[in-house]
Amino acid sequence: MTKWEYATIPLLIHNTKGILDQWGEDGWELVQVVPGPQGSNNLVAYLKRPKGAGE
Repeated sequence: MTKWEYATIPLLIHNTKGILDQWGEDGWELVQVVPGPQGSNNLVAYLKRPKGAGE
C-alpha cells in the first residue's frame, strides 16, 4: 500500500504556475486549490507525493 506525505502551500496569484512547477519538479502532485483564510485573493494549494519520493 502506498504511503503519502502532504504539503500545504500558499500560492501567490502573480506566480502560481512557477510555484506549482517547482513543487512538481520535486515530485509533488497537486490535489486541490482553495481560497485562503484571507479570502479569494489568497489561494492555498494541497499537494501529495509518495512517502520517500523526496529522498
